[in-house]
This record gives sequence, C-alpha cells and structure tokens, in this order.
Amino acid sequence: MELLEYQVKEWFREIGIPVLPSQKIEHPTDLKRLKINYPIVLKSQVYGGERANVGGVRFAETTIDAIAAAQSIFNLPILGELPEVLLAEVKYDAEQEFYLAVVLDTAVCRPILLGCTQADIDWESAGEKMQHVVVEQEFSPFYARRLALKMGLQGALMQSVSAVVEKMYQLFVEKDLDLVEINPLGVSSSDQVMALNGNVSVNERAIARHPDLAEMARKMVTRHSNIDFKPHLGNWDGVELHGKIGILGNGTGSVLATLDLVVNAGGKPGICLNLRHGFPTDTSPTTFCDRLDKALNILAGDKSIQVILINFLGSLPQVEEVVEVIANYVPHHKNDRKPQVLRSNNGSKSRRESHLPRLVVRLAGSEFDAARKYLATIKTSSDTSIVVIENLDEAVVEAVRLVKLTSHKKF
Repeated sequence: MELLEYQVKEWFREIGIPVLPSQKIEHPTDLKRLKINYPIVLKSQVYGGERANVGGVRFAETTIDAIAAAQSIFNLPILGELPEVLLAEVKYDAEQEFYLAVVLDTAVCRPILLGCTQADIDWESAGEKMQHVVVEQEFSPFYARRLALKMGLQGALMQSVSAVVEKMYQLFVEKDLDLVEINPLGVSSSDQVMALNGNVSVNERAIARHPDLAEMARKMVTRHSNIDFKPHLGNWDGVELHGKIGILGNGTGSVLATLDLVVNAGGKPGICLNLRHGFPTDTSPTTFCDRLDKALNILAGDKSIQVILINFLGSLPQVEEVVEVIANYVPHHKNDRKPQVLRSNNGSKSRRESHLPRLVVRLAGSEFDAARKYLATIKTSSDTSIVVIENLDEAVVEAVRLVKLTSHKKF
C-alpha cells in the first residue's frame, strides 16, 4: 500500500524530518483561505508518477493564479486518475538536490540505506552513482553517518543528512514499511535540508498491526470501490482486471495458473483473489473460511462478475467448513430459505442479491473426494448453479461457456 505525498509529509513532520509549510486543498475555493505565503506550488495528489511532465505541478504567485491552476489540475487525469486533493506548498529554491531512501532488501533480508548526490537518477546507471549501506545489526547513528560519508558529504551538511536518514529509519521501523524515499532532498545555500517530495510503501502484512494504517486502507478500498491489491515483493494476493470471471485460489500459483488458462480459453478474468493470506484491511486474525466467505460476497457485489471460478489445490484447513461456505453461497432450498444476511469483518451488513454469479468449483486432492460428492448433490435454483469439476482445464472451459450462455440470455 502506497500513500499520497501529503500523507507522507504528515508522517515526516510528525517524526521530525524537515518539510515545507503546506496545506491540503480539497476544492479550488480553499485557496481563498490559504494559510501559507505566496509564491506556492500546487501538486496533484495521485499515485501515478511523472505528474510534473503532464501539468500536475504548477507554480502560482497570487490567489487568482492559484485558483485557476487548481481548477486545471483537478480536471487533469494522470494515468487515468483524477486527484481528489491537491497539496499547496511554499516554493523552495534549492541549490542542490539529493536522493535518499531506506528500503527492505529481500535478497539479504536486511534494510539498506541508499543515497545519491543527484536526485534525477538514471536507474540504468544508478549503480555507479548510488551509495548504499546495509544495516547488518541493530541500527545506530553510525550507519547514517557512514552513508553520508560515502556520498562525499562533510561538516554541517553531513550532520544534516545523517539526521534525516536516522529519522527515515525510525519511520521505516515504526510503521513497518518496505520503503521510505525522499526524492528530492533539497539543500539550501546554508546547507539546510528540506524533504521536497517523499514516498513510502507500507508492508501489507503489517497493516493489521497499525489501526491508523488499517483505517487508511479501508478508506482507499471504499473510495475506489474496488479491490486493487497490487503485487509487492512477491506477495501476490490479488488484482482487479475488468472481466466477467472472478477467480479464487488458495495460493499464488493456483490463481495465476487459473488466470492464464481463462485468458487462453477466450475468457476475460475479473477480480482474482488469493485466499491464502488475510486481506490488507483485516484488523484481526481471520480463518480461511472467513476469507472465502468475504471473497464470495465481494465478487457477488460486483455486477460485472457472472461466474466465480474456484480453484483449490493441495490441502486446506477445515475442509468441511470450507465446503459449507461454498454450499451456503447459493439458496439451494429456494422455497424455505430466506436471503442470507452476512456481516463482514468491519461490522457492516450486506444482503446477497437474488441473482448470483454461477459457481464453478475445482477441488484437486484426495481429501476433497467427499467434498466434491457433497457439492455435486446440491440442487440450486434456476438462476444459480454449482458445477463441480476435478480437471482444471475442463473447469475453465465450463466457466467460459457459462459466461457466454449468460450473455446470450440477456439478448
């Protein structure tokens, strides 16, 4: 999970990293009540990079200029995303600009401090210019000073940069981050330093340990009304495509293999979720059954999903309970069964629609023999169905066929 620049700078300010006076702008008229002095810079708050090159960063000398610039930026999509807020910040003239970062290196399983005396780095040749220090033991100011010295800094500037690196590492540990980056770190003529832009990447496995991060994650999911989990350091948990076949699996390999087969069979995958791990927004431990139940409701709530393809391979905890969750997904006793009301982990209720996506279930493994037989005997209403298939290729073909069948019925 990544944060927007204004959120990152709030963290920087709280921990003691120097940042410029700034103000969050939610509407152009907010600039009439600006509390910082002109001239200012207005920055689009989006997750896409290269905003400066497409007009997402503009300078303003007066309120009239600032309002006009803000109106333009609010209506400027960057990589398809419109900003919901802007950041107004005092203009800063830097004589030098540095690059600093603290990153988790999964190859050595240790944090690494990075520093370069150039902010605009050509990453293809970064190895020649970028200095690094591996934090091999418990962190101490020695590591920060060593990085500053390797960057060729001396005197007051070395002390200033070292102090910033120490605070970055403190933030890195306190918030369970994978990355803390300042790019650029501005340096004035008097060797004073200022974080002009920042970026952090939160370890998604750690979100549940931090109530403030869990709240941010919930707001992000609600705001974008999707499950946009991104691949990060190999912990692939899910992605939203925009097709009609939702995919659920119990491992990265099973999900990705299923996704590829659906595409090769002429189908279009939709939301794909790996249920081996908890959702980033879960604030308490969950069982596999909890995650399966929640995932089914997520997919059922997406009107574009017409078929849910479940591919569980190997072994599962609580097999009988997992089968019950799948069986209870559809109203298989139509005359005496009421629409089921479910409660999600955050306490909110959601009512299942009377028309649900069809289920294609592939269970591979000897322990699933009884489960397959049980699910195959379930009689469902005419609007829904559970198809149980042991062979994955056949399950994929059936899921694609059901989507086409549903599309034809609409016409």
